[in-house]
Amino acid sequence: MSSTVEVHVKRQDGAGKEPYWQKFHVPYQYGMNVITILQEIQRNPTDADGRKTTPVSWDCSCLEEVCGACTMVINGHVRQSCSALVDKLEQPIILEPMRKFPVVRDLVVDRARMFEAMKRVKAWVTVDGTYNLGPAEKQPPKQQQELYEFSRCMTCGCCVDACPQYTSENTFVGPAAIGQTFLFNRNKAGKFEEEDRLNTLMEEGGIHECGNAQNCVRVCPKDIPLTRSIAALNKDTLKQALKNMFLK
Repeated sequence: MSSTVEVHVKRQDGAGKEPYWQKFHVPYQYGMNVITILQEIQRNPTDADGRKTTPVSWDCSCLEEVCGACTMVINGHVRQSCSALVDKLEQPIILEPMRKFPVVRDLVVDRARMFEAMKRVKAWVTVDGTYNLGPAEKQPPKQQQELYEFSRCMTCGCCVDACPQYTSENTFVGPAAIGQTFLFNRNKAGKFEEEDRLNTLMEEGGIHECGNAQNCVRVCPKDIPLTRSIAALNKDTLKQALKNMFLK
């Protein structure tokens, strides 16, 4: 391993500004990850030609692949920078912001669209705290295990970044919101709003926008079986459409 790491960063000075590339040489440290590289650049913001520049902006929080805040495109693959070890990456290391969200600055993006999609599908259990609801209905262990997989979603955005159907030209809610719809519709406490969620998925930007490319499951860092939820909800929305047609 060389004593320095060559890093190319796609930078942008602000929303709507023209992006440009900047090259850095960072001292190598055993066990360093991409976050360490960015911290080194922040400590000494000097490019590979020795010119002073501004520190690179990026997001991070937990540093243990739980929050998803540090997600970016590394050597062409969307993933978390905290778990991207330099020793396992080809050099030069290419860092870019996520491709499906507006860039705020450098590697920081605005993921509001994804969180708005979570609101659209009501990805939560409504709690009425005005009276005691009593104990919740028990879930069989097999169902607990199935739903646990979907509860691991950290809304990092990898799935929507890789999804060819998720573009600025449409309002597709994306695989993350569909996966959370499956989670809360199968949850006994969340099932009360199942019908609303299914009707939302039949609106513009709903589940019919999915092209079944299956990129979402390939890039999900938590191995969430998103295509299973899409297949199940395709059936559920069809049943809901028939119900709407004949019972209302």
